[in-house]
Amino acid sequence: MKLRYSGVIPPLVTPMVARDKLDYAGLERLIEHVLAGGVHGLFVLGTTGEAPSLSYPLRREMIDETIRRVSNRVPVLVGITDTSFVETVRLAKHAASCGADGLVVSAPYYFPAGQTELKFYIDELMPQLPLPVMLYNIPSLTKVSFEIATLEYLGRHERIVGVKDSSGDLDYFTRLVELKKRRPDWSLMIGPEALLAESLQRGGDGGVAGGANLCPKWFVDVYRAVREQNSTWNELQVKIERLQAIYSIGKYASRFIKGTKCGLSLMGICDDFLADPFHRFRPDDRARVSSILRELEIL
Repeated sequence: MKLRYSGVIPPLVTPMVARDKLDYAGLERLIEHVLAGGVHGLFVLGTTGEAPSLSYPLRREMIDETIRRVSNRVPVLVGITDTSFVETVRLAKHAASCGADGLVVSAPYYFPAGQTELKFYIDELMPQLPLPVMLYNIPSLTKVSFEIATLEYLGRHERIVGVKDSSGDLDYFTRLVELKKRRPDWSLMIGPEALLAESLQRGGDGGVAGGANLCPKWFVDVYRAVREQNSTWNELQVKIERLQAIYSIGKYASRFIKGTKCGLSLMGICDDFLADPFHRFRPDDRARVSSILRELEIL
């Protein structure tokens, strides 16, 4: 069966110029930048998009404005994860009304769900969702994984079309690939961008790479080279691994988003304002990001 989603699908940052205020010009430039890099789709309101920190009106606005600007050039996936079942469904219906292609949902965060609870939650949620769904495994933030047995059970839902795995555990990812024997139509996407090539070699279908906000063509070329069994991907892998240095600046977990938004700001693509409680890098850390990007000839 033809895979619905594959390739490189950047998790877009949410450009803002102030609290609860979207950076329209920046969003336009960002979308055109990643599409020019050849990406195969876009994912809005994910972790990199700061979704849990955004108001519901701003989330809906980000969906509206992104889909309108993309204008059917690539599929758009929308993250609908929330602590509230009702708000998750409302956001899903809004995404569908705007023309989104698919939905992405993780385990609800804050109170960690047990596997029985997680199965029940998805069972209850699926009939309410109007679009195909990718499950999002990110235990570092949700405090719970979709265990393989749970995913095997949830595979009975035809409109679940795959899994985005951000666990960083390649053994777990390999077990996901085994599940495709039961659901060959599933798409398996890796989250940690430095693992894209390895995940493809293990049978994955692509990556949701935050670094593709900055240099989309690198990731697209790695995807293409691995698919074509062309060893040129090794050279690009070195660059991608060096890019990871921007995510180690600062001591808080927010450094991943800060590094990405700071880089985009330095490139003149969008503002680097972050949703509360986070803030943009201060001048010394901004200079460190600039130095790394210049060494990599991104700037």
